[in-house]
Amino acid sequence: MLEGAKFIGAGAATIALAGAAVGIGNVFSSLIHSVARNPSLAKPLCGYAILGFALTEAIALFALKMGFFILFVF
Repeated sequence: MLEGAKFIGAGAATIALAGAAVGIGNVFSSLIHSVARNPSLAKPLCGYAILGFALTEAIALFALKMGFFILFVF
């Protein structure tokens, strides 16, 4: 019974990965939209997009770490 609860908890903790995937898609779709509107700002906007990607990916890695933490520690 405890093993089943571990898997349910780990699955619930990794649901945040879906939100991170949506966030990454949103960052890059906004980059494409912005560059299409003003191509001269492509270089500065790319730096902001990489920063947004890195922060969103950090949240995804934290969610994955919590899933493994629940699965293997408890």
